[in-house]
Amino acid sequence: MNRIDLFKQHLKEKRAVKIIAGIDNFDIENVKKVVSAANQAGASAIDICANEEIFEVARQLTELPLFVSSIVPEELAQAVKMGADAIELGNFDALYKIGVRMGAEEVLELARKTMSLINKSETFVCVTVPGHICVANQIDLARKLEELGVDLIQTEGAAIANIQSEGARGLMEAAQVSIANTIEIARNVDVPVMTASGITNTTAALAFAAGASAIGVGSCINKMDSSLAMMAVARSLVEIASKNVQKEMIMA
Repeated sequence: MNRIDLFKQHLKEKRAVKIIAGIDNFDIENVKKVVSAANQAGASAIDICANEEIFEVARQLTELPLFVSSIVPEELAQAVKMGADAIELGNFDALYKIGVRMGAEEVLELARKTMSLINKSETFVCVTVPGHICVANQIDLARKLEELGVDLIQTEGAAIANIQSEGARGLMEAAQVSIANTIEIARNVDVPVMTASGITNTTAALAFAAGASAIGVGSCINKMDSSLAMMAVARSLVEIASKNVQKEMIMA
């Protein structure tokens, strides 16, 4: 059984939890803590940056599936050669931090180039749909990615979220765009959708209710100041996802 099969099974059961270390997180000590927390919590996968040293350290710490994220097709192809269990075009947080936003055509072209550089039959591929583009263009892009053979589509939206409140209300505001995008995309494609960007243990259940088969969670874990706190948050997310399986079984 391949490692990625665990993630695929959790996707099928609509309870996958991907813990994100960060596309631009090259802090090895922090990545170690994130990986350990995800491993102890029983997460479905871990997402790391496209860096060989980071990858090797993560692989030594866990047998969970490793996603490698980048916006550079050549880096993703190299990640496959390194032994990544999955590759992800996105997320685009690193670009947003420097004021750059990528359009639908740019993402589609990068996806096409990535697919041309790998053996798709042996590689699990996820692509992030930019949350800032209009819904109609998101749906169109998602459909084209599905036709291209992408295995998973990730939504986002925290970068454009209008967060004006504190506490639970603020967390809802941070997640609402990505969750709304999930609703729209999941209605229009058959490929599984993963809700990411601004998702926390307060809003994770809403993402699954919106049609997500998976959640991607990063900052609410990797910004914690202790390994114990990281593990506690990761475990709570896994428990929330497991409850979604029970709901799916009852509804079936």
